Amino acid sequence: MTNPVLVEVVRSGFVESTHRGALVITAPDGSVRFSVGDIERPVYPRSSNKPLQAAGMLRAGLTIGDEDLALGCGSHNGEPGHVEGALSMLSRAGLTEDALACPPAFPLHEPSMLAMAAAGKRRAAMNCSGKHAAMLTTCVQVGWPTEDYAAATHPLQKVIQATVSDLTGEPIETVGVDGCGAPLFAFSLTGLARSFGRLVTATDGPERRVADAVRAHPWRVAGTGREDTVLMESVDGLLSKVGAEGVHAFALPDGTALALKIDDGAARARVPLLLATLHHLGIDPGGLARDAVLGGGEPVGELRVAAGLFG
Repeated sequence: MTNPVLVEVVRSGFVESTHRGALVITAPDGSVRFSVGDIERPVYPRSSNKPLQAAGMLRAGLTIGDEDLALGCGSHNGEPGHVEGALSMLSRAGLTEDALACPPAFPLHEPSMLAMAAAGKRRAAMNCSGKHAAMLTTCVQVGWPTEDYAAATHPLQKVIQATVSDLTGEPIETVGVDGCGAPLFAFSLTGLARSFGRLVTATDGPERRVADAVRAHPWRVAGTGREDTVLMESVDGLLSKVGAEGVHAFALPDGTALALKIDDGAARARVPLLLATLHHLGIDPGGLARDAVLGGGEPVGELRVAAGLFG
């Protein structure tokens, strides 16, 4: 099945580029409310699966505060507060930055990157360092080895995989390696949307803790100006998590949820779809704005959702 064009890039009135993909909206009961494209084909959700991984850590026995839990779900900017949060988590577990398996990186946040440029890349600045610090903390608290905590065969990763399968309601099709080095599980967009719906509608337990921590501390999850931060600060009760390669998932407090994947992995196509979906659901997302198409430094076009997407 060839997925349809979801977003068009218009320059000076001419459609310059197009982005194909798939999108699904699930109802609070998990049934498919709306879909376009192949929503059952397994995809790598990338960082959109971090709230599910965090639920697995809590199920494994992790004891952690809400701010640290939110950072553990994050794809953060690497701003000073993010780096300090990851290092503090490690310190309380009796570990140092060297224990992190994620690769060294510069911050995503440009001012923070420029401030760090002379000192060079570091693991705690990598956008997944909060997740890795939470994984290591889980291992220390439960009594599992920390040396190979990111291996798919490690007891922690086995619990996380079982949790992801439980929350999505699907078997894991493929186990890969994410950009940060942790295991990555493939499943359908429908399963991703349903899992987010389950997080926000849980009345207690690990799932509810994750949903509440992320929504209460959106800056810890993303950072200044990022999509997730803006969305969760603008829409009351929204749970949102971006993923690399054109993935995004969110859930409204009633359990209505969205998952999308852009076939070519273009991040720029996500925001027009998020805006259109929220408007379709009767919600004003506030400060979220799509990228402008520039010519000579001035706007000369737009990224727009394909005509008739929502009827």
